[in-house]
Amino acid sequence: MIQVDILLSEDQIAQEFMSAIERHDLPEKFFYWSPLSIRAWINLCGDGAYRNFVRSHSVLQNHAAEIVSMLPSEPIELISLGAGQGTKDFLIMEQLKIKGKYLNYRPVDASQGLLEIACQSAKDKNFVCRGLKADLNNDYHLSEMQDILYENPRLIMILGNTLGAFDPLKFVAKLGSIIRPQDFLIIDGELFNHSDTLAGYDNPINRQFAFGPLSSVGLSEPNDGSLHIKTDVDKRQPGLYRIRKHFHASRDLKIMLAGETVHIPTNTNIEMSWSYKYDGDALKGLIKSSGLKLAAEFISTDKRFMTLLVTK
Repeated sequence: MIQVDILLSEDQIAQEFMSAIERHDLPEKFFYWSPLSIRAWINLCGDGAYRNFVRSHSVLQNHAAEIVSMLPSEPIELISLGAGQGTKDFLIMEQLKIKGKYLNYRPVDASQGLLEIACQSAKDKNFVCRGLKADLNNDYHLSEMQDILYENPRLIMILGNTLGAFDPLKFVAKLGSIIRPQDFLIIDGELFNHSDTLAGYDNPINRQFAFGPLSSVGLSEPNDGSLHIKTDVDKRQPGLYRIRKHFHASRDLKIMLAGETVHIPTNTNIEMSWSYKYDGDALKGLIKSSGLKLAAEFISTDKRFMTLLVTK
């Protein structure tokens, strides 16, 4: 039997989804919520079209042993924020076990379905594991998470450009408050390139994934509207870019979920979760600005992805 602690209930997600639709804004957690979205995400990762999954996985595949050798010799609790199905986490966990440093695995995600996959996979591989269903954008959830973790050194991981799903200027500061002097952090991000970055998102399989939350409530493209994907610059800090997505309704729409109804008028735009990208110096600068220190830096073979090992 797998174990998952619940801070974010399914009923709460359903209510927040309807409120988000009414605000015409869909945050990150809804893209991994429904069975349709989960299936689209698994297909996206398995197909290889989502280059950031491939890049993040390959960097750890090449450097997991080196990373783990730099960690304390005592047992370490591994916390994966936005763990998804946990595929990349196991590369580090296997090295921790080989070197006698493994203590416990705590995958954290808002998706019940993906958490179940991660926890079941850990169980099948004989890793001690206890999942946590939480919203990383909820400060209360982050605080509660701190209370249930072990006192041992922690390796906190936020992989697959997951930082880019939030406001990186704000979220890195939150990470700085979570990490203790005895802890380590592995964090990564895509290095921006206009043509490569946009092509990684504006392709059929990724578009299917991006449309997942709307497909789950009966909308379709092009019958109900169209999905638009573009790049722009965040001018708050040099070297900070983002992929922006929005759905444009081409007719009056009615969405029903759990007995509630939301009307979407013609020509309404629903803003969808952004994905931030960086110049290399900008990503490292974000880390340093939060009182954290770079311990090691790893670059993907195509030079489009950076993974950092960080301490307090």
